[in-house]
Amino acid sequence: MVTRVGLISDTHGLLRAQAVAALRGCDHIVHGGDIGDPCILDALRELAPLTVVRGNNDREAWADGIAETELVEFGGVQLYAIHDLSQLGIDPAAAGVRVVVSGHSHKPKIEERGGVLYVNPGSAGPRRFKLPIAVAELRIDGGAVTARIHEIGA
Repeated sequence: MVTRVGLISDTHGLLRAQAVAALRGCDHIVHGGDIGDPCILDALRELAPLTVVRGNNDREAWADGIAETELVEFGGVQLYAIHDLSQLGIDPAAAGVRVVVSGHSHKPKIEERGGVLYVNPGSAGPRRFKLPIAVAELRIDGGAVTARIHEIGA
């Protein structure tokens, strides 16, 4: 059975209809921080179970209970979520983590290093510079994990 995990980050208070459409049908959603408004989390929870981490801009009282990192497992595949990859305080491979999801840079990126898949879905919120507006998706099928970026436009 294939598990679809939707990845979104850096909404900064804006949940676009295109992002909702891209995430619809996912089995789980991970938000990589810089949420901007708790209503975004409520809307994402209506689509699928949600794992969320706090970003550097999530400083209001509503975000106090949100952890800076989260570890979740999908069919034996461990996923570690953190907002800013430069703050990564673990060795993912040594910890048995197969996927690291981050945000912060607003740059969508998929990279495999040392058996660990690093995915930044980019920013789904307000456009920053000339960077694309995007979300991402993981497909987990047994031990196989693939990632794909979805540019969702403006």
